[in-house]
Amino acid sequence: MTIRYIADMHFDSADIIAYDNRPFDSVEEMNETLIANWNAVAGPEDLTWILGDFCAGGAERWAELLGRLNGRKAMILGNHDDRETAAAVRHLLADAAEYREIEDDGRRVVLCHYPIPSFRDHYMGWYHLYGHVHTAFEWNVAENAKRLLKNLYLRRDVCRMANVGAMVSYMDYTPRTLAELEEHL
Repeated sequence: MTIRYIADMHFDSADIIAYDNRPFDSVEEMNETLIANWNAVAGPEDLTWILGDFCAGGAERWAELLGRLNGRKAMILGNHDDRETAAAVRHLLADAAEYREIEDDGRRVVLCHYPIPSFRDHYMGWYHLYGHVHTAFEWNVAENAKRLLKNLYLRRDVCRMANVGAMVSYMDYTPRTLAELEEHL
């Protein structure tokens, strides 16, 4: 089983195409690209963590989209994820929460929709994956906090955090493994 991560897919959101300057001419094109990219990397036994802001639609639409995505799905809820909708499709998810600490191939990972520069054991080699900030000013703030903490501790294994928003260049609208993300930490 391989574990992958992605945030801020924003299925069915026309506004997000302009907000992120996404390279799609329509919501349908964006949706189909997100599905195709996911299915190109995720096998039936794989687990993909969605770190918030999944879809603008209701429970029926969420269920339809989750059914089209390969493998098992788990979700960290984001600010655009309706809690009642998430509860209605909970049976389709391996897990759903606001925050999780997991193990991925012997590495400890903190999952949250929001960046947390002083996440648990950030000075002990843990990882933190998040979304929410897209490629906007707030991502620069998170990156600056990460840089300051690395300089404070003078170690490379400090504050290993990565934005896994779909629109980030190294994500390319595709769920990524922790090994793939390590290059960007």
